[in-house]
Amino acid sequence: MKLVMAVVHDEDAFHILDLLIEKGFGVTKLASTGGFLRAGFTTLISGVDEERVPELIGIIEQKCKSRKQITSVNATHMNVSESYVPFPVEVTVGGATVFVLNVEEFKKV
Repeated sequence: MKLVMAVVHDEDAFHILDLLIEKGFGVTKLASTGGFLRAGFTTLISGVDEERVPELIGIIEQKCKSRKQITSVNATHMNVSESYVPFPVEVTVGGATVFVLNVEEFKKV
């Protein structure tokens, strides 16, 4: 048994959830927030038999796409005492970060 944790962009989460449920995966959805952009993310958690891990990751890869986005970032302007000047930055958002962990014991009570 494996525990798969996937951090995905909110825009991709519902497409992934629909397909995972359709394919018979049990999944828990948690709201989460990214550190750099402080944007909305979703963390999906699923306990899965080891032989189904590639299928689950394949669904995530199929439905999760990276994309470019312009955002405003605050940077310290050194000539003005401790003020912050926002400036636009192009960043890549989307995609997924997936963790696959060994499960020593699993019980449903």
